[in-house]
Amino acid sequence: MKNNLTELANALNTNLGLDKCVAYRVLSERGRRIYFPHKGILGQSAEARSAEINATIGTAFEEDGTPLALPIIKKALALPEKTAQTAFLYQPSFGKAQLRKKWGEKLLEKNKNLAGIKFSEPVVTAALTHALSISASMFVNPGDTIIMPDLYWDNYDLIFYESHGASIKTYNTFVNGNFDTAALAKTLEGPGKKIVLLNFPNNPTGYTVTNNEAKEIFEALKNCAEKGNDVVVLLDDAYFGLVYEKGIYEDSLFSLLANAHENLLAVKMDGPTKEDYVWGFRVGFITFAFKGAADIQLKALEDKAAGTVRATISNASSPSQEILFNAYSSESYESEKRVKYNTLKARYEKIKQVLADRPEYAESFTAMPFNSGYFMCVKINGAELEAVRQECLKNGLGVISISGLIRIAFSSVPLNKIEELFERLHKAVKAVK
Repeated sequence: MKNNLTELANALNTNLGLDKCVAYRVLSERGRRIYFPHKGILGQSAEARSAEINATIGTAFEEDGTPLALPIIKKALALPEKTAQTAFLYQPSFGKAQLRKKWGEKLLEKNKNLAGIKFSEPVVTAALTHALSISASMFVNPGDTIIMPDLYWDNYDLIFYESHGASIKTYNTFVNGNFDTAALAKTLEGPGKKIVLLNFPNNPTGYTVTNNEAKEIFEALKNCAEKGNDVVVLLDDAYFGLVYEKGIYEDSLFSLLANAHENLLAVKMDGPTKEDYVWGFRVGFITFAFKGAADIQLKALEDKAAGTVRATISNASSPSQEILFNAYSSESYESEKRVKYNTLKARYEKIKQVLADRPEYAESFTAMPFNSGYFMCVKINGAELEAVRQECLKNGLGVISISGLIRIAFSSVPLNKIEELFERLHKAVKAVK
């Protein structure tokens, strides 16, 4: 197979260290073949940036050298003149350099346990779903197995099973109101490559592991790697930072796993979509780490990720990247973000209060463990799930039926509608019964 690879792919694989390095060993066939075309159009265009007459890249400019942009669109962006001009141009497939650096700095600010640990520079993706797709392309071969809890986001089926031919092996999510770390450990038994997907705060349940559960997950994965297995841990951190209780692990598990073992590759996928409430901006990040990683190895992973970006979408939205970089550079960013966090936390606390004040609701549904994120789930008692959802619709309440549960996105429900939401759900269950 190596002889069929291009020169650039061979170089990246050599830089990774081939079979001596977990980051190479866990690559899929696609992952081993992918590269970033530094010597192609993009590389040649980069070399010509300082040329007096630059006829290399497919963008259009006015006679004065500014982007050939429609005034009505330029006005709608409402950005400073210099930033607005850049927003019309292509960003690199790696992403805006300053934004990548800024997001890496923020990873250190938000994850205190990452201090002193080496990780790659984040590569910009078209939001987190694209980051997941990149990870699937890089690390998943047809027939590989993805290990995840049985309560998971249904888009994983499309990404890993339908699009990349992997099978999905699930384990029990909760036991006695806690994350079932023992069930996870059991799925890791036996030899061979392991691909594990963890998503906290979890969609659909809105659960993040406790400090003790995080340590238990770390020990289970490290133990698996110590037995000689190659382990890839895919961390879907879409709702990172939205934790509402004490005793919950506030870092990403990436901070524990980034330096866990030489046989374990940690892949962090995150972004501003939910963290910064910009759902339509479609910007995300993918970041890599493993114990003992050299700069050249991390750079090779960045190149392969950027090559996958180039092969699928070319590059992520430039206006979104410009706006986000400006926001992250603003003195008011943190205080504004705290206000929005408090809005969601107030809804979470209201739900806790309503459920505590209305014990009769237990006749109709049981709340699943939740402590973070955008969602919570309930298990319907004594009534058919789809019938309950349809009855809710008749009475002006929209909810999601998924994995045998009703998912409630309290993120989209005003505080003064929380009580009514659960009252309507209670009535719907009684009506179906």
